[in-house]
Amino acid sequence: MAGSGEVIFEDARSFGEAVGDGGVLLGLDLGTKTIGTATCDAGWRFATNHTTIQRGKWGRDRETLADLIKSRSVKGLVIGLPLNMDGSEGPRAQASRAYARNCAEAFALPILLWDERWSTQAAEAAMIGQDMSRAKRAAAIDAHAAAVILQGAIDRLAGGVL
Repeated sequence: MAGSGEVIFEDARSFGEAVGDGGVLLGLDLGTKTIGTATCDAGWRFATNHTTIQRGKWGRDRETLADLIKSRSVKGLVIGLPLNMDGSEGPRAQASRAYARNCAEAFALPILLWDERWSTQAAEAAMIGQDMSRAKRAAAIDAHAAAVILQGAIDRLAGGVL
């Protein structure tokens, strides 16, 4: 959990307090080649997959995210933290933490690191349930996973038990 003056949180309550009274949140599912994005309504009820960004150098990612943050008037970020099944952290979790630090410096928005252990599987199952073709699933999986991550976080922010 972040201390005073910091913007990166692992606790939804502290993040919610830092964001204040609602506002659009941007969820990110960080892959090695792509970033899935999702946004939610200002009342934190519904997360919707947005787009998949091809990852590049940090400068290009920063510009793309800055445009999205500005166009949607984003008030906070929810970044998936890929923990191992036993809750420990590996290289991917450390990379997500580093990315969160970069975002904190670039955007000065509250950031919530959210456990994403089952997000891709949940997104895949939902798309299969919609009878989406394998090719369409491959193109959209990261954005759908970002929506699963963001929905879990907003459910907690709204007082859910997740």
